[in-house]
Amino acid sequence: MTRNAPKERILAVDDSPDTLEVLRRNLTSHGYQVLTVQSVAEAVHVLEHDPIDVVVTDLKMPGASGLELVRHVRENLKNTEVLMITGYPTVEGAVEAVKSGANDYLAKPFTDDELLAAVRKAFDKLKARIAMQSSPRAGSYASPAIAGECEAIRVVQHAVAKAADSLVPVLLSGERGVGKQLIARAIHYASARASAPFVVASCAGIPASRLADELFGAADTAGRGLVHAARGGTLYLEEIAGASQDVQQAIARLLRDKELPSPALGAAPDVRVIASSSRDLRQLVSRGQFREDLLYAVSVIEIGLPPLRDRGDDILLLARHFAFEAATAHGRPEPRFSDRSLQVLRNHSWPGNLQELDNTVKRLVVMADEGLIDVPDMPSLMRFSALRERGLDRSLADIEAEHIQAVLASVNGNQTRAAEILGIDRKTLREKIKRLRSQAAARG
Repeated sequence: MTRNAPKERILAVDDSPDTLEVLRRNLTSHGYQVLTVQSVAEAVHVLEHDPIDVVVTDLKMPGASGLELVRHVRENLKNTEVLMITGYPTVEGAVEAVKSGANDYLAKPFTDDELLAAVRKAFDKLKARIAMQSSPRAGSYASPAIAGECEAIRVVQHAVAKAADSLVPVLLSGERGVGKQLIARAIHYASARASAPFVVASCAGIPASRLADELFGAADTAGRGLVHAARGGTLYLEEIAGASQDVQQAIARLLRDKELPSPALGAAPDVRVIASSSRDLRQLVSRGQFREDLLYAVSVIEIGLPPLRDRGDDILLLARHFAFEAATAHGRPEPRFSDRSLQVLRNHSWPGNLQELDNTVKRLVVMADEGLIDVPDMPSLMRFSALRERGLDRSLADIEAEHIQAVLASVNGNQTRAAEILGIDRKTLREKIKRLRSQAAARG
């Protein structure tokens, strides 16, 4: 948090003054602005008059319970998150809290680190929801590859703007699926050459002789290669590392000397070259697998595109964009994402980057029921990604208990369905629930 940034506001609700003091002291020391009240009625009054980001509330209090406060927040305050705390943890309590709209469930006694982690998680979900609500609709930006607000993509946006204002060669680097061709198109259509052709030449997996002919034309077909087709516009050399040494030499000659490999091919046309590579070209140069002169010639401006997994909340912006596109294409209303599904999307590693996200969201839009995308709708490999990433410092019993609670919550407490998901029979599940209750009672 920067010095001048407004403090994130927390409302702590508990009938115990001692608990409130612990919450206030710990959270204030980490830069949060904390208000404290001792009843649901007082909390509702504060919420009606003051903007609150996160509510931290006890479950059991005299008069109205914390669950009633959760319901009030969910029905009236769409940009406020809720963290439930209680000294009486049960599986049913966790299910009810989640059903009512609480984002997390923290059992007393908890450590300072556990409290802070839960609060940060609540703020992450809040930011994710706001990002999804405020993300641009389809068509409001040139390319999803450069849509976003993270620092890495802002650097890309700046570089793209500079590249569009010039005619020098550009090298786009990054993993497969990050949107290199989308970026190349964005540069072209934002440049003075927007009305001229944008021609794609794939250099990967094509025999050297065929690629040379495709690029420059054969001796008897002068003027019919892709270089000539891009006259006045942009030639996009996709995966340039796949070109043979001879073709690399010819491309370097085109960039350096404005000449084609042979006079028989005619005069070199006026083209702007943008190249891309998912491989490290400098490493290939050191191995003798890529020409150093071509690297220098093609990378007057070099733009490195970040993988999707490093783009934080941008993942959610893009998910909404793809969901809108898919819903429009299939004549469906734009779906809503549950908070838990947003967390799974954000935590997934996305090895296929934008392409994988686009395909995943398309599937979710088609398969989702009642316009809501939730964790059970996710591909199986993604469903428990958040659980896997929570660390290895917990006991197996703790992990099992948390997983049982999460599954029960996901099916609204239906033990039959939960047992099916867990791969156990109902009797075994009932015994586990009973054991969890006994353990919770012993702790409380």
